[in-house]
Amino acid sequence: MMKTVNFFGTQVTRMILGDNPFHGNSYIHEIYTWGDMVDYYTADKCVRALFEAEENGMNTFMALASPFTLRVIHQYRNEGGKMHIMFQSYPAIDLEVNINQMMTYNPVAIYHQGTTFDDMIEKNEMDLLHKRLGLLRATGVITGLGTHMPEVILQSEKEKWDVDFYMTCLYNSRKTQRGRQSSFITGKANHLIFYPDDRFEMFDAIKKVSKPCIAFKIFAGGQIFLGKNADEIPATAEAFIKETYENIKPDDITCIGVFQRDKNQIRENADIVKKILNQEI
Repeated sequence: MMKTVNFFGTQVTRMILGDNPFHGNSYIHEIYTWGDMVDYYTADKCVRALFEAEENGMNTFMALASPFTLRVIHQYRNEGGKMHIMFQSYPAIDLEVNINQMMTYNPVAIYHQGTTFDDMIEKNEMDLLHKRLGLLRATGVITGLGTHMPEVILQSEKEKWDVDFYMTCLYNSRKTQRGRQSSFITGKANHLIFYPDDRFEMFDAIKKVSKPCIAFKIFAGGQIFLGKNADEIPATAEAFIKETYENIKPDDITCIGVFQRDKNQIRENADIVKKILNQEI
């Protein structure tokens, strides 16, 4: 098992598995398309990925609470899977209904999905925002918010919003997507470009807040690998993982999605994290 932190009473590994590729969310269409990912990731292959993560020392799965992923978790648990489950809300389903679905699987945490949360901020729908956070809080489960904008977590801390943790994207997609809703709602893929300097703005915000943060898109959705040959990719991955841990708090966590078709990315990333966290950072 890789190193863990005490996440509100639950020992959670410092890297956890995300599931964007399970839903075909590709940010490197030049290499992998939506179709490539959904063709590969049948429910059974997703379950196999969860067991691979478990075997390589991760103990938590951050899951979008979509009907597809709920089915995957059901199968995984039936086959004896033991990882903790954290959920992000699924925007295409009424939140109260979605909460009932999530609670079936005894999650250790739930957070409000980031793009829809940022959209409420941009529209100044603060009453709705706090109502929705209140619905999550009423579950009694550890509650968080997701965002792509560093200023959101600083505002939350200043105004003492009722959340326990932050799901923090290292790249601010709202710079070019302001006013656009989540692709889970529109059904249309957003072709995003991530800008390298963004991550340092989010790192700065992460270090300023006292609450735990889970950093995601540490590889910019794979865009850091564009133009790299196969021999260069492992060193690039290690450099960005190391940079992330050097710039988040000691009890913060990373979350990473993987596409297992062509190589075992889970094992590669897990080995890098174990190597880095056994060093003094």
